[in-house]
Amino acid sequence: MGNTGFYGIIPESIFHLPNLETLVLQNNNQLSGYFPKTKWNSSASLIELDLSGVNFSDNLPESIGYLTSVHSLSLKYCNLRGPIPESLLNLTRIEDLDLQYNSLNGTIPSGMFSLPSLSRLVLSNNHFSGQFEDFNSNSLIWIDLSNNQLQGHLPKSIQNHVNLTGLILSFNNFSGHVDVSFLADIKQLYYLDLSYNRISLTNENKHNVTLPGSLMSLQLAACEVKELEFLRSAKLLWQLDLSNNKIQGRIPDWAWTNWMFLLQRLNLSHNMLESVDSIPLLFIEAIDLRSNLLQGSLPIPPISTRFFFISHNNLTEEIPSDICNLTSLVMLDLARNNLKGAIPQCLGNISGLEVLDMHHNRLSGTLPTTFRIGSALKSFNFHGNKLEGKIPQSLTNCKQLDVLDLGDNHLNDTFPMWLVTLPKLKVLSLRSNKLHGSIRTLTTENMFPQLRILDLSSNAFSKSLPTSLFQHLKAMSTVDQTMNAPSDEGDRYYQDSVALVTKGLELEVVRILFLYTTIDLSNNKFEGFIPSIMGDLIALRVLNLSHNGLQGHIPSSLGSLSSVESLDLSSNHLVGEIPARFASVTSLEVLNLSYNHLEGCIPQGPQFDTFENNSYEGNDRLRGFPLSKSCGNDGNDSETNDTTSRLDDEESDSEFLNDFWKAALMGYGSGLCIGLSIIYFMFSTGNPRWLARIIVELEHKIMMGRRKKQQRQRSYRRRNNSLT
Repeated sequence: MGNTGFYGIIPESIFHLPNLETLVLQNNNQLSGYFPKTKWNSSASLIELDLSGVNFSDNLPESIGYLTSVHSLSLKYCNLRGPIPESLLNLTRIEDLDLQYNSLNGTIPSGMFSLPSLSRLVLSNNHFSGQFEDFNSNSLIWIDLSNNQLQGHLPKSIQNHVNLTGLILSFNNFSGHVDVSFLADIKQLYYLDLSYNRISLTNENKHNVTLPGSLMSLQLAACEVKELEFLRSAKLLWQLDLSNNKIQGRIPDWAWTNWMFLLQRLNLSHNMLESVDSIPLLFIEAIDLRSNLLQGSLPIPPISTRFFFISHNNLTEEIPSDICNLTSLVMLDLARNNLKGAIPQCLGNISGLEVLDMHHNRLSGTLPTTFRIGSALKSFNFHGNKLEGKIPQSLTNCKQLDVLDLGDNHLNDTFPMWLVTLPKLKVLSLRSNKLHGSIRTLTTENMFPQLRILDLSSNAFSKSLPTSLFQHLKAMSTVDQTMNAPSDEGDRYYQDSVALVTKGLELEVVRILFLYTTIDLSNNKFEGFIPSIMGDLIALRVLNLSHNGLQGHIPSSLGSLSSVESLDLSSNHLVGEIPARFASVTSLEVLNLSYNHLEGCIPQGPQFDTFENNSYEGNDRLRGFPLSKSCGNDGNDSETNDTTSRLDDEESDSEFLNDFWKAALMGYGSGLCIGLSIIYFMFSTGNPRWLARIIVELEHKIMMGRRKKQQRQRSYRRRNNSLT
């Protein structure tokens, strides 16, 4: 009853059915259950048990040792935790044991590798520690211990297991030197993965190594491999991963000859290869040559290529139009080279192309404009080139588009309002171009329903911030605690990235785009008020509206942004007080309200106590910690502080005021015109702000004179009345 959509809790009585031989409930992700703590399946009739994907969130019980007849036990993706119970070694008839993708920990019982019938053991993606001890088994043919924390040297006994077909030990902490000659005796081995440990692969015999003739998949990423000579005898390879090693120079001709007819996936990324003139592989599916020292022109792979990655090199020529002959392309990554010239327009005609990434090159001209209806394009990244012209409207045909990054170019256009109809768009970055005009959007409730990153900074957008845009950003208005990372076939090869300014730093955000939320509209010409509806975007982590011409008060609704980590409203014309609700935003790490016209007391709270003066500079009428102007506890204190501040200003300006009164008296003595001329001369050579202070001072003196005169008159009347 697998894949049936069952939900709820498995009745424990099922585990006690006395004659049950097969129980298969795999891939019912909304189903949960509890293992019996006492003996279950009393007659030990159970032969096959598959509960993969069922949520147990529990330890494996000792009672599992009663299933002595079981041949196949699969409990992967079950949220299991704790150690493997010793009682599991009672399962002497078990042939297939799969506990991958759980949270099991502790050491692996050494006797598990010697279970008499066990042929397939999969314990990958857990938290096992300790060492992989020597073992003796005549039945084991497949061992997968990858993605754990195992350490120590690889057991020498491995080479004695001549029937072993698969050995996967990647992503652990194994160490020491491993000579490739240990593979020679494992004649049946066809799948070997030792990647990402701390081992160093050596070849003491150099030319005399004979690898198993059956070897089809060899993955030795980050194994200190320096040369390819040990692969001379490997002629059946269909997958080869030698990435993150120290291979230099060029690929020898004999390698291309060996690999020509069978190799489908080749990963030589992160080495020191200097040239690849051609790739004579007939049936290649994926080629990864990222992060080498390749120079010159772009090599064109065979037409069978689906995944082609050659980013982070030093390719300098133009992209040949022959690239469009690769009609099977799914992913093309040419990023971070020095490619120049125009982008082949025909790339838009490859209907199955999902990733087109050429960011950080020197490409010029215009973007491809021929994207067809039904295009499979998911990621379109040309950030950091010299592209001109407009944003092609044919992108509306790309209904699967997730990421659109055209930042740091010379595009000259208005806001592409038609993009709002793309139902899956998560990232829109148009920063640092020559885009202009107001942001007008279509009136539709399905406007950017999945958008999580919006970066329009450093353009020339003007007018008011579009309230209608912020009303429908559903993905920014909901904090989904259950959101998981997306998973698809391409994740093995490519990770989306986007350049963002967050918390004052420019970073390249990789792979976490599904949970990162930001709006950056800084360095434009926006005017008017900040829409209060922006407070509904409670999933926002970064909000940057700085360096615009925004006016009015800061909406108190922004205090509802409970997830915001960076808030920048600096260099605008905002007035009034900082909303007191801001003090309750405990996630806030960076706050910049500088260079506005804010006043009043800075809110007090745990986060606000961590901000320094530069968060508030340029707001002369703000008071409170961390500024030097005290805020006080009541109105009298506040009035006293204002008075003190005013008196300080008066004292500092006294010299100018004395000069002013002298000039005024001279005006009375020598004639009004001469006096006004002297005052005008003083104003024209000083700062005009003094004029406002002089007027305020005059008004103050006049008002004080009137009050004193009125007080004398009232005193005189009271005295006369008392005498009468």
